[in-house]
Amino acid sequence: MPSYQFSINSGSNMTRAGIVRSETFEGALDAIDEQMEPAAGDTLQIGVRGFPPAHFECVWSVEEGVRSWMPARALAA
Repeated sequence: MPSYQFSINSGSNMTRAGIVRSETFEGALDAIDEQMEPAAGDTLQIGVRGFPPAHFECVWSVEEGVRSWMPARALAA
């Protein structure tokens, strides 16, 4: 089962990090969402050893009443 290393940065500059094991990438995102309870605007870096991490931002869907992870916008160079 793959191990995903992650870190979550919140608006208060607090960083939480850890490892989650899941058969799928989507399962890893779901486990992080359930265990860490991120807030809208938090950013997530997640990846597997040997590859650059993916970057996501936590968003809140008012219509559906759920939070989810969306790919983060690239920063200007």
